[in-house]
Amino acid sequence: MSVKISPSIIAADFTRLREELKSTEEAGADMLHLDVMDGVFVPNITFGPMIVEAIDRMTDLPLDTHLMLIEPHRYVENFARAGSDIITFHIESRSKPRVVIKMIKELGKKVGVSLNPRTPVRVLYPYMDEFDLILVMGVNPGFYGQKFIPSVLPKIERLLEIKKTGFKFQLSVDGGVNSENARRLVDMGVDILVTGKYFYSSKDRKALVAHLKNQV
Repeated sequence: MSVKISPSIIAADFTRLREELKSTEEAGADMLHLDVMDGVFVPNITFGPMIVEAIDRMTDLPLDTHLMLIEPHRYVENFARAGSDIITFHIESRSKPRVVIKMIKELGKKVGVSLNPRTPVRVLYPYMDEFDLILVMGVNPGFYGQKFIPSVLPKIERLLEIKKTGFKFQLSVDGGVNSENARRLVDMGVDILVTGKYFYSSKDRKALVAHLKNQV
């Protein structure tokens, strides 16, 4: 089974959003990654539920809404109703993980959790069987176009070891994914590659997706 490709819409041209979404679909992307930033948890601000709802109307791709918010529990319902299919929150946020997980599940959405580069895997242990997706940040969150941090590779290996013991979560990597590291990540067993600048700056997005999927 080939890896799934999840372009990060933050790197798209928002003045041509409908065309960008059509291009993403035609390129063969499997899903869409939506980076929601509040300017508090990370030093940047992007967009809210209104934009997610508009994107949902313009594409049939599944939406993974990545909440880089200091208090995600306050906004889970808004993003669920906006059309998110997966809601991914940061374990480092102020919200209690079990509260956020319960809210997402009760709204009928898949539960994702994200780990920053310096956050150890062990903080997820109490909730491991609750996640549909675990998103490992390959960069410090806040801005796209950063270089991948190699020190997160052991974390990815550890999560894949845990997955082999019977857990059903998909492992996703976000940040700095490009031609230089995609093969290694796929060989390791990563399920989803999130790519922003690498995808949206490509002149041939369809060829890029085919290239990434053929890394197996």
